[in-house]
Amino acid sequence: MTVSLAHTRTRTWPFVRHLLEMLAAMVVGMVALAPFWTPSRVDLSALWMATTMSVAMAVWMGYRGHSRAAIAEMTAAMYAPFLLLLVPWWAGLLPDEAVLHGGHVLMLPAMVLAMLHRAGEYTGGHVHEPRTGLLARWPTALALLVTVDMIVEPAAVAPWKLLVLTFAYLTIGAVRRTLRPRAVLIRQLAVMAAYLGLILAAVLAGPVLSVHLVGLGWLAHAGWDYWHFRRNEVVPRAFAEWCGVVDAVIGVSVLVYAVTL
Repeated sequence: MTVSLAHTRTRTWPFVRHLLEMLAAMVVGMVALAPFWTPSRVDLSALWMATTMSVAMAVWMGYRGHSRAAIAEMTAAMYAPFLLLLVPWWAGLLPDEAVLHGGHVLMLPAMVLAMLHRAGEYTGGHVHEPRTGLLARWPTALALLVTVDMIVEPAAVAPWKLLVLTFAYLTIGAVRRTLRPRAVLIRQLAVMAAYLGLILAAVLAGPVLSVHLVGLGWLAHAGWDYWHFRRNEVVPRAFAEWCGVVDAVIGVSVLVYAVTL
């Protein structure tokens, strides 16, 4: 019985992990892409939400090495609940909220059913190697998605938001226990102190100089990210890549905005 229980756990956790990964990708897709279009009709809104979630989920599944059939089936699971509810909505039998909320509720069991149909792909029975080439750059693609608003419309960023940069690596390093040896911790603390000084300078500076300082601060942190990416130190390389692109885009966008002041 002990062996059987251990075997069950080794198959259950990969299944749950795959599900959580796809849910996280779907949330990212919805947050990043939904602002591009806000349909007034419920049916268009429901289908657009399914599309935003499906795109990010499909990219992640492709990176994880899933088969095209599995990706197609999971994409269908995104749309099926909404399409199922839209039929009675078109007939005037369901309110708008039932379509939008019910579609999200039904989506989870639909995903689980799609996963159970190809359980071997989600329980470790079939080994997947991460894709190489374009899909291997998913952190960069994700970073560009979450910063597309800054790319389209450059704007100023409040100096206090630099606090995120000062504590991110320290927090992640503490959780992962990668702030060792002592020299690693000293470097992180030194950079944190430098950024606290930069934040203070930006707060005290005039409005134009403040924007320039903030932009340069984000760009400088992109270099710090690149250093960690090359050394594979403190944070996962995927995070360093993602953070580096985000910081570079924000830094450039803020400086572009600064020249218009």
